[in-house]
Amino acid sequence: MDLIRIGDKLISFSRIETTIKEMLDLRQQGYSQADVAKKFNTDRSFLSRLEGLGEIRKGKTIALVGFPIKNVEDLKEVAIQEGVDYTLLMTDRERWNFVYEKSGIELLNEVMNIIYKVRQYDVVIILGSDKRLRLFKALLDNEVVSSGGPRGTIFN
Repeated sequence: MDLIRIGDKLISFSRIETTIKEMLDLRQQGYSQADVAKKFNTDRSFLSRLEGLGEIRKGKTIALVGFPIKNVEDLKEVAIQEGVDYTLLMTDRERWNFVYEKSGIELLNEVMNIIYKVRQYDVVIILGSDKRLRLFKALLDNEVVSSGGPRGTIFN
């Protein structure tokens, strides 16, 4: 549900989401935290904390892993534009070809190589099911995040 009650207040998640998106869009356009805070009648420190809550990169290296993905080429292009350091995206066909074109030992070695490679990055963004997300979190020591769930995406 979009609305929650806290005491005598009725809170709208969609209103919060829309306002935060507007704030961050202005920040992305180059407006200062002070200017954005003034426009939305809030404190600059609130905006700073908000940015800190959502920050996934500040000098960190990022890997993007996802399968099956329909728009692989589009996502690869966006990943390059956004400075993602390593990308492993596969369509459904590429995923099955990856599995069936190798012997058991070749597949195991390739998967182990991919895990080793992905472990070298500070943050790993997973585009896939919750099951895959849990698997990657179990296999990796690094920070693992999902694409943002049903309400959001990692890229605009």
